[in-house]
Amino acid sequence: MSVHDGLAEGFEAHRSRLRAVARRMLGSRSEAEDAVQEAWLRLARTEGDAVDNLGGWLTTTVSRICLDMLRARASRREDPTGHPVADEDPGTPADSRPEQEAVLADSVGRALLIVLDRLGPAERVAFVLHDMFAVPFAEIAPVVDRSLAAAKKLASRARRKVRGAPAVPGAELVRQRLVIEAFLAAVRAGDINAVLAVLAPDIVRRADRAALSEGRPVELHGARAVAKEIAAFGQNAHVAEVVLIDGVVGIVVAPYGRLRLALTVTTAHEKITGYELIADPNRLRQLDLAVLDVGAQRAAGEHRIGRTTGARARRGRSGDGDRPPA
Repeated sequence: MSVHDGLAEGFEAHRSRLRAVARRMLGSRSEAEDAVQEAWLRLARTEGDAVDNLGGWLTTTVSRICLDMLRARASRREDPTGHPVADEDPGTPADSRPEQEAVLADSVGRALLIVLDRLGPAERVAFVLHDMFAVPFAEIAPVVDRSLAAAKKLASRARRKVRGAPAVPGAELVRQRLVIEAFLAAVRAGDINAVLAVLAPDIVRRADRAALSEGRPVELHGARAVAKEIAAFGQNAHVAEVVLIDGVVGIVVAPYGRLRLALTVTTAHEKITGYELIADPNRLRQLDLAVLDVGAQRAAGEHRIGRTTGARARRGRSGDGDRPPA
């Protein structure tokens, strides 16, 4: 076997992991493939015996390529996927291929992609390598061109941004999540009765103009009217995720991890009392978005809507220490 063939075989053995690293760093399948291909071209130009640890060399090389791409993207002020965004009608489906969206959500998660896009390039690289792929900081530091201590600070700062800071106690966060997930599940199923079951009778839906197609009002009152609108314009539910928005539970619509719409939601007595559709780019950039805490997700599995207040409070306290589309 020639040296080139040996490198090619070794590269193929690492290709899947390299794709996974690049996908999480860049949030774009096509750009991830470009980064991995560029790593192969660089490997092919090296002397085979110059690479002692092929896996480590490839991870470092792909990470540096991704970092350069992220920095170039930031300087161009492009869309998070690195491509200009065409104007879209918010009333049209975000993607006609929901099966591809399901694969994307399973592999990375739209909520995480959105939050990662809020990180600086070096923060994102440090966080992905350390927290998602367990790469030691001693190997991350030269990738981001920082000292060991500075690389640790980058990842720590990114981690805080990804996790966010809930603005309400853990038990309340769980209750919000249960109600909003029930709402989102009903919208996805097209079950209007189930939608009505989680809407307060006097619910108010507000929206900025960027979130609305022609002829839709900026404010809508009453459960029946809101449910009717959801039935007509709720096709984007398959690309929606529950996230933390400014410290409370809300919803984002994000085809391929590209933030298009946010819903800030208010709840009371296990009902949704109101929500606002936000699609204006300036307003979206001002939102503080974070992935819901893993501890809260576990706690949510132990709760059910409809329990007595005392039971909910007791179970909520046990989880405190854990870490509509329209």
